[in-house]
Amino acid sequence: MNLTLWILTVGWIFVLLWVPFIIYTNRKTHPKALFVLFFAEMWERFSYYGMRALLVLYMTKVLFVDLAQSAAEIKSYAIYGSYTAMVYLLPVLGGLVADKYLGFRRTIIWGGFLMVLGHFTLGIQGIGDLEGNMPLFFGALALIIVGNGFFKPNVSSFLGKFYETDDPRKDGAFSIFYMGVNIGSFLSMLTCGYVGQNINWHYGFGLAGIGMLIGLTVFWIFSRGFGEKGLQPKEVQEGKVKLFGIKPDLPVIVLSLAAIPICALMLNLNEVMSTILLVISLLIVGYLLYHALTAKDKATGQRLLVVIVLFFFHAVFWALFEQAGGSITLFTEKNVDRFIMGTELPASIFQSFNPLFIILLAPLFSYMWLRLNKAGKEPSTPMKFVLGLAQLALGFAIIVIGAKYFANSEGLVSVAFIAFMYLFHTMGELSLSPVGLSMVTKLSPGKVVGFVMGAWFLSMSIGNKMAGWIGTLTASESIDEGAQPMETLGVYANTYLIWGIGVVAGAALILFLLIPLLRKWMHGIH
Repeated sequence: MNLTLWILTVGWIFVLLWVPFIIYTNRKTHPKALFVLFFAEMWERFSYYGMRALLVLYMTKVLFVDLAQSAAEIKSYAIYGSYTAMVYLLPVLGGLVADKYLGFRRTIIWGGFLMVLGHFTLGIQGIGDLEGNMPLFFGALALIIVGNGFFKPNVSSFLGKFYETDDPRKDGAFSIFYMGVNIGSFLSMLTCGYVGQNINWHYGFGLAGIGMLIGLTVFWIFSRGFGEKGLQPKEVQEGKVKLFGIKPDLPVIVLSLAAIPICALMLNLNEVMSTILLVISLLIVGYLLYHALTAKDKATGQRLLVVIVLFFFHAVFWALFEQAGGSITLFTEKNVDRFIMGTELPASIFQSFNPLFIILLAPLFSYMWLRLNKAGKEPSTPMKFVLGLAQLALGFAIIVIGAKYFANSEGLVSVAFIAFMYLFHTMGELSLSPVGLSMVTKLSPGKVVGFVMGAWFLSMSIGNKMAGWIGTLTASESIDEGAQPMETLGVYANTYLIWGIGVVAGAALILFLLIPLLRKWMHGIH
């Protein structure tokens, strides 16, 4: 059997055994809703990461194949940065819609439906003369962007409704939930990555659509077991709250459909997108700051200030972590020795290291936080953020050391360096990302938790846009078309040395110095 197919088969068998084990061992600790949302988010992430694993490779190898290599990469990074930025920008509005108008359940279902349409639209581009049709390509991405805006923040916020504010199980629940995210990611990068690169790009995109459809169906079928949670606000049900003089359902649908061509246009307007993102970020952070400073309860306001401070460090983390879907994938394509047992593995498959490590380590982190909590030694949320940033920097240090001192005569580094980089990045992610989601549900005022969660994803939007810009630094125009690996190796190493190590380690140090102040502002919430 081909080694890639063997890895794919073992991956699916492993997940089919691992998921029941996790559910069985946690069934008495957590509510059933955790596992329903776990499955729904798992399949939604299968769709998102399955498409992401192929996106930059597809653009450089198919859509922009007629451009010079550096020009194709720069254009691809710009689109990728705008796409991922909007994926995390729109949840700000999606959270607001759920809080004020539709409730969690309806918002999630509407978002999932739009995402299904988007993935299948990418899939049909392989039919006839549709290949290379840029309006269709941008329209498909826009459907996913808008749908994700409704889906993503509200699944996380909805989970928080099943736990009390300072429930010690909460961080553990979000770690398990995050493992579900990454099981979907792991399976999609193996499956869609293999199918897309070895059989047909559009079959890979189509598989992502099937994953999203499964996730949406799981949520819809089991949502009846949520009781009264997640329904439309009572004011809306009683007709007291309207939008444009009518029930809000129809206006929300019309406005979200109108947003699709606007998002499609923004994908190809990199500079305009950057300006819009900056303005929106300033407005939303300014609104949160105003809300925090004018809160009647001082503790409530200061807790929200903690969210605002961590917002910026969260953005720095994702700006470098998200190189995985961009520059690190092309680094793997060009500068990693991918021949194992006589088989050259597709570059997209290496992205599966991250979700695989999360699947293995998330239960350990969940258990670790609970044990440390009982012993009174659990690090505070800001300290966990410091640990996350420090481990991200260590991961890039491994790549830089491998590139500078252990590359072979052809400019290729061993796959071991990529594996260990992903290991440290994953431990950093587990120290920061699920903890951040849990922190937002703990520190946000109850009536605006959906909006604050959306604003939290805005920090990921800023990070992803920065990630696209940092990625362009690795696409040096001074390197000739068809450059040898030894020439590209230095460009990657120097970029990661400055940004992956220097900037990230500096951010970790600054946050470490702020910990005493942030802990004071948290007023007893850990």
